[in-house]
Amino acid sequence: MLQELWSYIKNPNYTEDANQDFSYRFRTLVVLIALSIMASIVFGLTIAAFEGLFQLDLGKHTIDDLVENYPPVYLFLGAVVLAPVLEELLFRGPMIFFKRKSYFPIIYYALTLIFGFYHITNFEITTTIILMSPLLVSPQLFVGSALGFIRVRFGLLWAIGLHALYNLLLVGPILLLKVLNIPLE
Repeated sequence: MLQELWSYIKNPNYTEDANQDFSYRFRTLVVLIALSIMASIVFGLTIAAFEGLFQLDLGKHTIDDLVENYPPVYLFLGAVVLAPVLEELLFRGPMIFFKRKSYFPIIYYALTLIFGFYHITNFEITTTIILMSPLLVSPQLFVGSALGFIRVRFGLLWAIGLHALYNLLLVGPILLLKVLNIPLE
């Protein structure tokens, strides 16, 4: 699957997958989630290494404020329901309008880059954040590529599902700790 995704990223085209079998599609979704989580871990470790090695202050992340100031149900609804639906409608929905266009790859790359760099707003914007932005949004760039791939192959609902499950796996442990009233620090 990684090779298929990489081939797609190198040469995106709007070709829907003819295989309608739910188990096939669900397995693909699970593999894409696993690849996205693994990529996020690798990028996260790389960011942490840069932060420590160069003694960078990346400031507070939006998730920190959300965890401190809102009940877990709001965080769940925002991260696992609202954000995936709205972001997929905004960043992957428009792909359908360019499916027969020769410049579809440009649209795919543009929407993926905009999606990734949109997430820089999760940080307090400083010079350091701006300079580090390509690395800081690399997890979103990777998952944005996977979301574009599954959206084209299987449809928008599959992209929303992948996005929702990805976010759930990222914020789920934080939500669980908050519900159990276990300090995060």
